[in-house]
Amino acid sequence: MTDIVWPEIWQATWETLYMVGIATALTVILGLPLGVLLVLWSTPRLRPQAVLYQVLSVVVNIVRSVPFVILMIAVIPVTEWIVGTSIGVNAAIVPLVIGAAPFFARLAESAMREVDPGVMEAARAMGASTWVIIWRVLLPEARPGLIAAVTITAVTLVGYSAMSGVIGGGGLGDLAVRYGYERFQTDVMLVTTALMVVLVQIMQMIGDRLVQHYARR
Repeated sequence: MTDIVWPEIWQATWETLYMVGIATALTVILGLPLGVLLVLWSTPRLRPQAVLYQVLSVVVNIVRSVPFVILMIAVIPVTEWIVGTSIGVNAAIVPLVIGAAPFFARLAESAMREVDPGVMEAARAMGASTWVIIWRVLLPEARPGLIAAVTITAVTLVGYSAMSGVIGGGGLGDLAVRYGYERFQTDVMLVTTALMVVLVQIMQMIGDRLVQHYARR
């Protein structure tokens, strides 16, 4: 491996961390409210709205079912409208968030459904409103599951960020395409793959520790 490649590898690693970090934060900001609405509109003890739930559920399922490579291409006009370009690290964040937000919403919904209904009933009996139950009971009780959902989403975004390299999204995936695929440099491909595996392992380890910590509490 040449001396020229290593600086590019470290730069690509930083770009991947940047993409995944920003995309994860935005995914949680957008996906958590979607998950709350899915639970809110489908739980008899809260505010059931069968029609609204079905509409939102279908939209979430449609976006989740689109392969990420196709999604990246399909949302290029949206990406250009938001970022001003369809190439680069910042541009890659847009399809990352669009693809991951519905995925996280379903994970969040599943985590909140694991909360003991008796806890919500007790809060309701004490006079708590629906939104108080959500913010003071449902979300805190589901915290370990939500942290696990964030971890799974972040790990998934690492893989998505690699695929964004196909359209010049930057990061380790882009480097692997330019050197490993187009220039047939197998050593670069192996290093970028190893770095992504390390990133995934670190994220999973941190997430597992946090889940254990809050589960004990």
